[in-house]
Amino acid sequence: MSTNDSALYPRHTALDDAYGLFTGIALAATGIAILGKSGLITGGIAGMALLGSFISPYPTSTLVPAINVPFLLFALFTMGRAFTLKSVLVSFALGAGVKLITPALNVSGVDPSVGWVIGGTLLGMGILCLARHNASMGGTGSVVLWVQKRFGINAGISQLACDCILFLIASFYLPVDKMVWSLVGTVAMNLVLIIWHKPGRYRG
Repeated sequence: MSTNDSALYPRHTALDDAYGLFTGIALAATGIAILGKSGLITGGIAGMALLGSFISPYPTSTLVPAINVPFLLFALFTMGRAFTLKSVLVSFALGAGVKLITPALNVSGVDPSVGWVIGGTLLGMGILCLARHNASMGGTGSVVLWVQKRFGINAGISQLACDCILFLIASFYLPVDKMVWSLVGTVAMNLVLIIWHKPGRYRG
């Protein structure tokens, strides 16, 4: 970053990062909780954990950090220690957030026709907020952010490609209607990144 850029776009302070990470975790955890109440999945680590919670006895809050281990190791060697440390903290905080927020919603279920857009968009905004503060939820999020940084391929587009594999697996477990709502919810999530997470659009 040049001197002029530093003046126009001052780097985040530690307080900026702390609040940015808190906001990202809160938005993402709420989005995941709503999707879970809707019986839907999504892409990335959140989708893996949601699908795992539907087909195993383990809750989403436990599966997020457990599934994240190999992806966080990848992040350590490709995105650096600062990114990885933040992502490790986010992973555990996200698990705790989902555990707290899910019962706090105090509803037995959310209609999938509503849950897809609210859950998907909130999750996408949470991921965007984390990315703006040099962190991710881990999972394929670490991979696609590295791909964008290394090859210039938009993170949202790369994430959609990864999600195709996840949904192929999910098709063996979820009914058709839940699959359709999950797919459009995942598109809503990734549209946030496609539209707003572009090189040069944000600095600091």
